[in-house]
Amino acid sequence: MNINPMDILKNFQNMQSRVNELQEKMKNIVVRGTAGGDMVIIEMNGQMDVTRVTISPEVVNSEEVEMLQDLILAAFTDASSKVKEEMRKEMSSITGGLDIPPGLLGG
Repeated sequence: MNINPMDILKNFQNMQSRVNELQEKMKNIVVRGTAGGDMVIIEMNGQMDVTRVTISPEVVNSEEVEMLQDLILAAFTDASSKVKEEMRKEMSSITGGLDIPPGLLGG
């Protein structure tokens, strides 16, 4: 089998371009992480920026601060795992299923 280094470079540059497109696309993805049966909702974009936090009034109680903190953490964790799953799906489509280390293509 003959491997042409120029073909490898060309394919790498193509992947790099597609990763840059993916980064732009991820800015527009919005996921919702929820906890406590939607008592706490965190919206996050594909760049892991929290864009909105919604807290149901019934969980705002000075005697239940620890529960509210746990719900916020759970909703954040839910949202961030959804962003990571979206990123994994998109990267898989770019790399053809190859397991490429994060950051290798500039991500």
